[in-house]
Amino acid sequence: MATGWAGDTAVQDQIDATVNDAVERARSRLSKGPSLERCEACDNPIPEARRQAVPGARLCVACQEAADHDEAAFAGYNRRGSKDSQLR
Repeated sequence: MATGWAGDTAVQDQIDATVNDAVERARSRLSKGPSLERCEACDNPIPEARRQAVPGARLCVACQEAADHDEAAFAGYNRRGSKDSQLR
């Protein structure tokens, strides 16, 4: 298929770059270092299993869920409006 000036793999390259950027953004947000024993938001204890499963845990499960929900509400990226989603 003729694509003008774009190479044959330009669309896939753009999709790959979008995915790689999202993965790097997610990795950069992961906590690092030792986990806290008490939640920094509500001061409830963070269970040992969570501290082992999530290195660098700063919040208990309830506070982390609330933080994730708040962050998702302000994600600011409309996946339906992107060209990547229209290529399927």
